Amino acid sequence: MKASAGTARSRVLARRETRSAYLFLLPSLIFFVGFVIVPMVMCVITSFFDSTMGKDTVDVFIGVQNYVELWKDSIFLRSLKNTFLIVIVSVPLTCIFSLWVASVIYNLRGPVLSTFRCIFYLPVVTGSVAVTVVWKWMFNNYYGIFNYVGKGLGLLDKNINWLGDERFALWCIILILLTTSVGQPIVLYVSALGNVDPSLVEAAEVDGANNFQAFWKIKWPSIMPTTLYILVITTINSFQCFALIQLLTSGGPNHSTDTVMYYIYYTAFKMYRYGYANAMGVVLAIFIAVLSAVQFKLAKEK
Repeated sequence: MKASAGTARSRVLARRETRSAYLFLLPSLIFFVGFVIVPMVMCVITSFFDSTMGKDTVDVFIGVQNYVELWKDSIFLRSLKNTFLIVIVSVPLTCIFSLWVASVIYNLRGPVLSTFRCIFYLPVVTGSVAVTVVWKWMFNNYYGIFNYVGKGLGLLDKNINWLGDERFALWCIILILLTTSVGQPIVLYVSALGNVDPSLVEAAEVDGANNFQAFWKIKWPSIMPTTLYILVITTINSFQCFALIQLLTSGGPNHSTDTVMYYIYYTAFKMYRYGYANAMGVVLAIFIAVLSAVQFKLAKEK
């Protein structure tokens, strides 16, 4: 009888704790459903309509016509190409550079390590507008520091309009994105390397392993979960590159820096084609989901 009474009290207590937990979660759950789930569903539904959100005409159901038009839209295809180029270049470079820097500084101690962390993380916490203004000045074709240094060293014969030339504009965007993306991965890698069991590394070194072998066989497998997280987050951020484009080039010159995110913004809020823009958003979400799933699978296999 006593055991049964104790079990009953435990169940009552568990139910009370569960109810309390859900009550604490309720505000966040309402926010998540109202501002994430509902807009996502509306985005998918609206992508099948010729929708202007009431600006000119009533929304008309057109089926998959928006999706068919996407693959005939030369600007969208160029935007997609630019987006994939940004992802393919910036994601590996961000991970490799972050891991290299973290490997160099993680053995440092005290204020020296904190100083390096602060230096590399500063662009992350600095406002994107402020960072962009500085870079815009550096790339200025009249008084920018790149032209000044290039001409001073004899590398350039004349000033280059870095952000106004199709040959250089997108690569300038990638460079800026790289410098603003490495802060968080460096901090994460420093923490991950610090959590590697030093006895395993010492045992490998006693057995004759050099620094690279100890890193590849001991440290690299240990930090794989951190690497997977960095890959996924960096990939998503690269696919969603928008602020730099909006503030620096507005997609120019001649759509050479258009990304899918910027083209979605332009189509929705400049052309008022919300249905068509939502179709682009759905396609972009599918690409991000597929690529993230591939990264998860490859990481698990390793």
